[in-house]
Amino acid sequence: MEDPKFGRLEPCTCRAADLAQGARERLFEMSRLDRLSHLTFDNFEAKGNRNAKFITQQDVHTLHTSKETAENFARTPQGWLLLEGGYGCGKTHLAAAIANFAVSMGKPTLFITVPDLLDSLRFAFSDPETTFEARFEQVRNADLLILDDFGTQNATGWAQEKLFQIINYRYINKLPTVITTNLMLDEIESRIRSRLQDETFVAHVHISAPDYRRPTETSNPGISILSLPEIQKMTFKNFETRDNELGKEDVVTVKIQRQESYGDRTKNKEVREIQHVKVTQEDLKSLSVAFHAAVTFAEEPGGWFVLLGGSFCGKTHLAAAIGNHRIALGGQAIMVEVADLLDYLRQTFSPKSDVSFDRRFNEIKSTPLLILDDLKENGASSVWAEDRLYLILNHRYYAHLPTVITSTLRQDEFALNYPGLWNKVLDASRSKVYSIDMPPYRRARKTAKSAEQKKK
Repeated sequence: MEDPKFGRLEPCTCRAADLAQGARERLFEMSRLDRLSHLTFDNFEAKGNRNAKFITQQDVHTLHTSKETAENFARTPQGWLLLEGGYGCGKTHLAAAIANFAVSMGKPTLFITVPDLLDSLRFAFSDPETTFEARFEQVRNADLLILDDFGTQNATGWAQEKLFQIINYRYINKLPTVITTNLMLDEIESRIRSRLQDETFVAHVHISAPDYRRPTETSNPGISILSLPEIQKMTFKNFETRDNELGKEDVVTVKIQRQESYGDRTKNKEVREIQHVKVTQEDLKSLSVAFHAAVTFAEEPGGWFVLLGGSFCGKTHLAAAIGNHRIALGGQAIMVEVADLLDYLRQTFSPKSDVSFDRRFNEIKSTPLLILDDLKENGASSVWAEDRLYLILNHRYYAHLPTVITSTLRQDEFALNYPGLWNKVLDASRSKVYSIDMPPYRRARKTAKSAEQKKK
């Protein structure tokens, strides 16, 4: 009578193997893994679709990392694994590969999409062979539970509560669980999001690769110009310091402010004027200082890095070199022209868009390294655009997220056009500003001149 099992019904040991096999078969049937038995780690394309037009080193790195993390989890299923990414990036393949490996090792595994899981629970109310309670216990106590397509379910109050109960139970009891989703954490219900953000228990992997099934389309977020071949070539190694131009005179076109009279009034008007300029030691010094500061920032990004200077003075090259360096080290970066960024956000309002504004906005504002190229005078074409740009940068400022900004505006023009942003730029504890006082690269001027001649 002192035995803790006294009074409890226990299956006979001679039937334990049969019972375990029956449980595995029921889970396998419920998972429908026979349809996904071909998805393994061996045939997972860690380099992405070879026909993909817009895949970057960053995308490939996330595929390698996700595969390695999933394989490690399959061998030793402990804690939780959260696979996040856009449609067709490989989340389901990896989740199914984990399930197939676990089943081959004799581990009872339930692989199921969240909508199918909820349907299975609903149907249990009218299933003569089981009860809702039995089905619910079977799900939340599975030795290994793999929930695919989390976030695509119909989020009724009942569905949300059942999901929370399953996830909370498995979280409290530390049961191995895999979750795949195309949602960002900010879009997930707060109680579940809180548990998914437990870094001591949940391995979170984000896959940025483009849709394998649609290789000619851009990745998500596909706005980054770091995927373009010409931009990928911009590195610190091939940056021209222009020391050989010291003392040489050149002819450049510059913008100046001229006062014009209108009766009894005067008005400032911006005009272009051709000037003869000579590269001085101070000019070269400004470029050298910006170059070495960019190299230092790329090694350990922190705060804001702002590059000011005229067109074709080297700002974009340095900004791209920072992004390419971080990606080469296995980091993540997005580089985008400000005007293109705002158009990219507006596209979500199209009826044909398969991504929400909130998701795209959060991806931009929360990316590990954001590089905003070519911030122009009146670059935000509307109050809406100006507000979105401010919200992105305001979030990154207070979240201490590394940000690079390039602009052709002088400091006084920057302060006039973006006063709120300029106040943040002036915060020396979080921002460094470098002005490059150099005439345009000769190669850039020749290219512009040739293009103009072709037009004529």
